[in-house]
Amino acid sequence: MLNFTLKQLRYVEAAGRLGSIAKAATELSISQSSITAAIDALEQSLDYDIFVRTPAKGIQATPSGLETLHLIKGFLDQSRHFEGEIQSVGSDAAGLVRMACYATAAPSFLPPILKAITEEFPGISIKLLEGNMATTMEFLSEGEADLVFTYGEVTDNRHNFMPLFEAPAYALVSCHDPAADDDSITFADLAQRPMVLLDLPRTKDYFLGMFKARGLNPNVVHTSRSSEICRSLVASGFGFSILNILPPEALGKGSPYRALPIQDAGPAPVFGIATMTGARQPKTVRAIIETCLRLKSRESFSEITV
Repeated sequence: MLNFTLKQLRYVEAAGRLGSIAKAATELSISQSSITAAIDALEQSLDYDIFVRTPAKGIQATPSGLETLHLIKGFLDQSRHFEGEIQSVGSDAAGLVRMACYATAAPSFLPPILKAITEEFPGISIKLLEGNMATTMEFLSEGEADLVFTYGEVTDNRHNFMPLFEAPAYALVSCHDPAADDDSITFADLAQRPMVLLDLPRTKDYFLGMFKARGLNPNVVHTSRSSEICRSLVASGFGFSILNILPPEALGKGSPYRALPIQDAGPAPVFGIATMTGARQPKTVRAIIETCLRLKSRESFSEITV
């Protein structure tokens, strides 16, 4: 008969995720001996090894251990949701929700959502995860995130996608660029200018593909995986960049750059909420989704797109 506690499972999960008893102890603020004792107790109860321990090299999960850790992680996720549901019985939603967001959208998109959640559901705490479009979806599929804010094009039949707003591509130019006085620009015009390219998985192909579809080749002079660096280079006059969601500093007076609509940009990608298909969402996650949909109905996202 198996005999273990939630605390022991959390200790074992942390050791497996971090690949180190010492790192797990640091993360959980407990002694290494407590982690070791939890592993020993669970292995004895299961009658097989979860980890192979090598001096000076940490721990490595066995094949059976990998499957066990996957089951433990799923169980702990369900336990966390259960705790949240119990806490919110007869009251407002309460508990931890893990949200992942496409990193370039996060600075402009998340603040109104977090403000609304804080005001309406003070019992909900948020863990934020950021990444490119591929990694944020991995957070969701691997159970690291309860929901993801991303573009619909990266979802498939494994996901539910709830649209929030369209995000047309626009050209970001320096406020000192002569084009900054124009109302809009075309891809043909942009192809003749130096380009600062945001070089992220899927994002790079999307931006370059819009030129290619029109028989054009952009003049890429700089690339970066950081949207902040791309914007800094644009502000310094090194070239234009293409983005979909306005950065916070573009929303006020004195901005170092100007966002120009692209006349021939074509259909706009849709930004929204992705969750796993078939997964029953706990009350806390449903509360956040409902909050986002209310903000959508109020057109609260209109200021972050051109």
